[in-house]
Amino acid sequence: MPHQNKVKKLSRTKPHREAMLRNMASSLIQHRTIETTEAKAKELRRVVDRVISIAKKDTLSARRQVAKTIESKVAFKKLFSEVIPQFDKRDSGFTRVLKVGFRRGDNAAISRVELLVEAPKVDKGAKKTTKKKPAADKK
Repeated sequence: MPHQNKVKKLSRTKPHREAMLRNMASSLIQHRTIETTEAKAKELRRVVDRVISIAKKDTLSARRQVAKTIESKVAFKKLFSEVIPQFDKRDSGFTRVLKVGFRRGDNAAISRVELLVEAPKVDKGAKKTTKKKPAADKK
């Protein structure tokens, strides 16, 4: 019976594992979904759910605790401005882990981790205008 094995070590040292999970959490908050191996996805779910639970308090202390994990300023701002308001009515279960398939190189199980937030709305009526560079005069 495996006692005192609360954390999957993922074949990494503690500082490497913590840095990797912090970076993956920032990427997940920025992009709403990421793909990774199944073991990393399950550990990432624990980290992100804990960060979101703390961030829902929205106090100075909570912001400082979240800043320890989410070091990217872009992800930090997006977490408090876009993600947290969508989780007002939800107490837990902020992420979803879906099994996608197997990696081609080493046949490792790949999973997709998603935040359970609504997709950003894209206005189909607005067209993007691109500026064309003026043609250079040939002499």
